[in-house]
Amino acid sequence: MDAVPSQQILQEKTEEIEEITKLVSQYKVLGIANLQKVRANMLQEFKKNLADKVYMRVLKNTLMKRAIDKCQDKPELKKLDEYLEGANVFLFTDLNPFKLALTLQKGKVRTTAKARDIAAFDIVVPAGNTGQPPGPIISQLNSVGLPTRIESGSVWINKDTLVARKGDAIDERLASVLSKLGIKAVEAGLAMHVAFTEGLVITQEQLAIDVAKTRKELESFQAEAFALSISIAYPTKENMAALLQLAHEEAYALSINACVPTKETIADLVRKANAEMLSLSSRVSIQEGKTSSAEKTEKS
Repeated sequence: MDAVPSQQILQEKTEEIEEITKLVSQYKVLGIANLQKVRANMLQEFKKNLADKVYMRVLKNTLMKRAIDKCQDKPELKKLDEYLEGANVFLFTDLNPFKLALTLQKGKVRTTAKARDIAAFDIVVPAGNTGQPPGPIISQLNSVGLPTRIESGSVWINKDTLVARKGDAIDERLASVLSKLGIKAVEAGLAMHVAFTEGLVITQEQLAIDVAKTRKELESFQAEAFALSISIAYPTKENMAALLQLAHEEAYALSINACVPTKETIADLVRKANAEMLSLSSRVSIQEGKTSSAEKTEKS
């Protein structure tokens, strides 16, 4: 009597494996992210936010392994077997894998903290009405350092108060208070621990890019390359204007020093000649003055 349900389950699994195989063939990149500490509501939000870029699907590792075995045209996929452990969500996309990792990083969502969670930023509880009636809430707020008062039948917080700094572990008492106040103090996201594309397996460490640092390094490399191309007069699209300006300045300086008159240099040559004439005239006057003084001294 169990034959029919078993046959049905087998058929469903076969169909799912076929579907997974098509997804692997359809997209350029297959990413695997761990679902540890990712709640169902968070995953739904991730799917919604990234729907236009990434197709996400939670699959059993055994089904993925069987689908990989069927992808005869991509034998390198077998390298992913060692990563098929634990609860995973699989990401199918045509995005560059590094851009995908950055997209996931930016796609983090804020959520309510639980005990032992780490504060994602400095947590400041703002002054104002908590909306809570007087009662045990007062001692709970005071226990985490929040000054309170009762006004118009509600508990108010007297001033903006820092209750945790970025990186601090949130204890159970503070987590409870933040939850009551509706403050989301932690960030949750999907961290891709491996990606496969064009026969390459890229690990989480390789996918982690410090964008600001990388941009700074590239800017430094570009500046050094530009300076080198200028110093050796190697023309490129980027440095042509600078090379022409430098060549013009050197040619101009040479024509001035060699006293070669041109339409561009004639004014400066005249000014240079005038300056040299005045300098010479000044020296002659000084010399004449010295000679005159010497003659007077001899006569006396």
